[in-house]
Formats: sequence, C-alpha cells, structure tokens
Amino acid sequence: MVIGNMKNILLAALCISAGSCANAQTLEKMNWFNEPETWKIKDGRLTMDVTPKSDYWRISHYGFTVDDAPFYYAEYGGEFEAKVKISGEYKVRFDQAGMMIRLDHENYIKTGIEYVDGKYNLSTVVSHKTSDWSVIALDRPVDYIWIKAVRRLDAVEIFYSFDDKEYHMMRNAWLEANHPVRIGMFAACPDGDGFKATFSDFKVTHLPDKVRTDWLRDNAE
Repeated sequence: MVIGNMKNILLAALCISAGSCANAQTLEKMNWFNEPETWKIKDGRLTMDVTPKSDYWRISHYGFTVDDAPFYYAEYGGEFEAKVKISGEYKVRFDQAGMMIRLDHENYIKTGIEYVDGKYNLSTVVSHKTSDWSVIALDRPVDYIWIKAVRRLDAVEIFYSFDDKEYHMMRNAWLEANHPVRIGMFAACPDGDGFKATFSDFKVTHLPDKVRTDWLRDNAE
C-alpha cells in the first residue's frame, strides 16, 4: 500500500513538472515570430507588451502589407482543435489580441478581439495573398474571451465563448489541407504605443484525420 501511494505521488509530481498531463501545452517550448521587447510566462500564462505600430495585413482596402506583430506559436500538422483564453488592456483603435493559424506570410487566419471606434469587436482576418476582415460588434466591454478553432480537411471553423462552455460560430474559412501550420497567440497595435495582452489555457488537441478514418471504416476487415 505504501509503495502504491509512493508511485501515485511520483506520478503526480512528474505530471506537475511536465506542466500537467492533459492540460495546456508547455508554453516554454514554443517559438517567437517577431518577439516583443517585454514578455513573460508565469503560472501557465503568457503576458506580453505588444509592439507599437505592428500588425498583420495584406494589401486589400488599405494598400499596404505588414507582417511584424508578435506571434508565439507551435507547429502542428493534420487536423486539430485549438483553444485559448484572451484578455487585453486595449487602448486605441485597432488594438487586437487573439489566435493565429499561419501557413506562411501570404496565408493565415487571425481571430480574437479588436478594439475599434471605442467598441470591442469579435474579429477575424483571413489572408490568401490579400486580406479580408469580418467583425461582430459586442454591446459591452469584456474582461476576457475564449477562441476555439477546429481544423478539418480544407476548412477552419472559428468559435467564441464568454465562459468556455457555450461556444458560437463566428467564421468558417478555407485553409489548404494537409499542410503543417504554425498556431498560437498573437497581438498587434497598428495605431498606438502598445498595450498589455495576456493569454492562458492554450491547448491544441489532435483530431484523427477524417479521410483516413472514413477509409478505415469503409474498408474494415
């Protein structure tokens, strides 16, 4: 009995030291694209001082291309569900924070909260050589929001939630299938002098490939 208890204690200690067996990804093992000057990871949270005058956008409507905002990511292939909790001390027009799924500099999805004209908006930008932008205006400020993205075949479904329980779809976007992507947390400050953004509960869950799963089912022995 004592030996059994000791094994359980050791297993629990190993889980804790690994950042938990089944919870959020190990943030310390992720990578920066456009690392901000100040950031930290503590208690499973990433906090950054967002780089001033930074953004992601390609050509359409505004006539410029920028690719210089902070993005903290890990690389994944195949199909998956990704989720993150986002909060920010938004100050000026276009301050934004959220999740990004990125193939390369011409092909990416960024989605989260964007502060426009004094209001909080659920925002999604989809870029394939040129960018588009869709928003859902909120009727009140929010302290935080959860964003969830589900990649299946050649599509990414994007959902939002205020409580991590009830999720609502906000976008269905095309993304090239069978191509590894970088996925993680981004923030941008096109107009201002920077702000503080915080991310927690980041998790990517592998989903079995749908085409392979269907094939195995249809060709079962």
